[in-house]
Amino acid sequence: MTPPRPAAWKILLAFGIIYIVWGSTYLAIRVGVQEMPPFLMAGLRFALAGIVLYAWMRVRGVPSPNWREWKAATLLGALMFLLDYACLFWAEQRVPSGIAAVILAAIPVCITILEIIFLRTQRLTIRLGLGLLIGVVGVAVLMNPSASFGEVPIDRHGAVALLAACLGWSVGTIVSKRVVQPKSKPMSAAAQMFTGGVMLLVLSASTGEIGRFHLQAISGKAWFSLVYLIIAGSIVGYTAYVWLLDYESPTKVGTYAYVNPVIAVILGSLIGGEVIGRRTLLGMALILVSVVAITTMKARQTKFVPSRAAAD
Repeated sequence: MTPPRPAAWKILLAFGIIYIVWGSTYLAIRVGVQEMPPFLMAGLRFALAGIVLYAWMRVRGVPSPNWREWKAATLLGALMFLLDYACLFWAEQRVPSGIAAVILAAIPVCITILEIIFLRTQRLTIRLGLGLLIGVVGVAVLMNPSASFGEVPIDRHGAVALLAACLGWSVGTIVSKRVVQPKSKPMSAAAQMFTGGVMLLVLSASTGEIGRFHLQAISGKAWFSLVYLIIAGSIVGYTAYVWLLDYESPTKVGTYAYVNPVIAVILGSLIGGEVIGRRTLLGMALILVSVVAITTMKARQTKFVPSRAAAD
């Protein structure tokens, strides 16, 4: 039975949250990793968010994942949080937050390429091929040091890390369709965030970050960015996303994937002092055109559920 439709302002507020809050998380990461070790910051974010979300679900009577579901959550946590966010947080020490958001907006392009080449679950049509080509060209524009259009070239190591982040989330998205997960989406997200967060903390310890971390050296601004990522980015944002899915189509809710990079670029410029040049605008336009073409076409074939919904 479809729940009664809530007031229009509540729907608009939820859309505003997933549009603006998720779009702002890239700048929050950028602010935090200027002072905090990247793996430690990412680990604290997701381990704490996962614990809070898990406890909230248990209080509401949602059963805890069984052993098989925990194993799946650990696998997905490794792909979608350890690999993806370790690379993203590390890259944002070197790459502007707006550029990072635009490159990660190409995740649907990466997923579709994997589906065509390895899984054979997508058929390469002329329209799909054109959409993929536009997306690849958009990424190439952003990463090509010889065609910076007057902007400072992107750090090559940071760009490669962002591509690795795209790959990790894309593979995790495909794997998630083939493993057993809890019926409750928030509980599934909590398990993945917690296991991924713990693995990020282990990575931080193994690379010596914790030994180099000094509490007194961290400013209030950096602590605020971490708290913002935990509460607004991971808990409030995902709650709004899941709530919206009860009243709006997945395709409509999935428009956040097009809006977030634009918000990230604007906030990076207005608040973070990042430069918006012709390269950024051209690359963003190409990638967003590609994502719109691919996702709208796939939405006609299957029930489209956009990526990165659990964490941003």
